[in-house]
Amino acid sequence: MPDMSASANLALTHLVPLAKEVDENKVTPGILGFIVFAVMAVAVWGLMKSMTKHMRKVDFKESPDPKADPGTTVADSKS
Repeated sequence: MPDMSASANLALTHLVPLAKEVDENKVTPGILGFIVFAVMAVAVWGLMKSMTKHMRKVDFKESPDPKADPGTTVADSKS
């Protein structure tokens, strides 16, 4: 595995000077970043609204199984 660490070390020595050349004050997400973030926020809001609508339609009360014997319970059938 010495080749892996040597290649990682070589990659880091080449990438670190590139990172130092970037001016931190000039790097911004820009208008494209804002548009992407806004579209994702609207998509999440729409998905949450849709999920809430579908969850309100769910009936959480379980109806009895017509095929089951009236004397047996769910716990009896599992054991």
